[in-house]
Amino acid sequence: MMRLIHVVVIGMLVFAAAYVYRIKMESTARTEKVLQLHAEVRKEREAIAQLRAEWAKLDAPGRLQGIAERHLKLKPITARQFDQLKNLPARPPSIVNPNDPDPIASMIEKIDPDIVTGALPAREAAQ
Repeated sequence: MMRLIHVVVIGMLVFAAAYVYRIKMESTARTEKVLQLHAEVRKEREAIAQLRAEWAKLDAPGRLQGIAERHLKLKPITARQFDQLKNLPARPPSIVNPNDPDPIASMIEKIDPDIVTGALPAREAAQ
């Protein structure tokens, strides 16, 4: 009887050791995956920082000014190019009175919800 108890206890100890070893290996694999993800995130952040620096260089006002002067045939603005406000054309008349209901909303409300929209006829869309 004692021998059977010893064999069962030893078996349980071996099973427990195997289970703990499996848990340790899983946690090691997950730790490696987390470290790999951290490295990827760091690499992507560095790439983003590099792209932002490149964008700042390309977007520099001095550089853009030089490119504009080389490639665009622009002339300086003179005082004769400006006009007075009294010479502006009159504002066009308002088509819709501000107190009237919204004409687009009223058209949307009139749409039948049973109408199928799209490229297929209604009976093909139902199938």
